Amino acid sequence: MRSVKALLLTQTRVAYTDSSFAEIVVWEVSRPLESSAHSYKYRLAFVVDGVCVLRYDNESGKGDHRHTLDGEARYRFLSLDRLFADFDRDIRRFIHEDRNT
Repeated sequence: MRSVKALLLTQTRVAYTDSSFAEIVVWEVSRPLESSAHSYKYRLAFVVDGVCVLRYDNESGKGDHRHTLDGEARYRFLSLDRLFADFDRDIRRFIHEDRNT
């Protein structure tokens, strides 16, 4: 199996509060990962008090999916802009529902 070449597009951490942050890492890959139909490898995580409460990623073999405190579900990847918007929406929803964040 040949390795996939990757170009780091972004790697950033954004603080929301003293105890919460989002980490966003996106690579452009030379060919789609197994179970993905696009040329990106990504990991977007929202961490509160040291616990990852939300994560979007596309682990090879599992395809695009998201993790929440309720479990794991498939995610329909449309574009990077849509991915970022969906992630932001979920963070805002979590913060609204959990006022201690």
